[in-house]
Amino acid sequence: MDNLDYMFTPGFFGTRAPFFMDFVTFVVALLPLLVAVAISFAHNKYYKTHSYFQIFIFVFSVIVLSYFEFGIKLGGGFDSFMKESSVSHDYAFVVLIMHIVISVITLIIWATVIFNSKKQVQLARHRKIGLITFIGVALTSFSGIWVYFLMFVY
Repeated sequence: MDNLDYMFTPGFFGTRAPFFMDFVTFVVALLPLLVAVAISFAHNKYYKTHSYFQIFIFVFSVIVLSYFEFGIKLGGGFDSFMKESSVSHDYAFVVLIMHIVISVITLIIWATVIFNSKKQVQLARHRKIGLITFIGVALTSFSGIWVYFLMFVY
């Protein structure tokens, strides 16, 4: 067995998805909860913990995203994973594009919030952009799970 073959063994959700896709979907599903926990630290005035946890979640998310992209490329891309789905390719592609747009915008905003948090003197502005980021993370999670279902469940 090649070192990377494990990525394409059957996943743990019991669908057609390979292991790497189940792992990434699991992490994406947990992201809103993890970000909510990080926000709760700030709400309870544990600002350093909030800051470190947000940075950890962000870096971990970028690593998981890189792992995901690697798996997609290695597995033949979107079309390859859609072969066994009964869902219209065009519909799934539109949902995928929507997911990508939401996640890229969210990633940019999230990175901006993290990198500018030390510079931001207005707590209200930080909270507002943080809320927008949280909504983006939740929408990224929802749309990512939606794409998973379209590709591997239906």
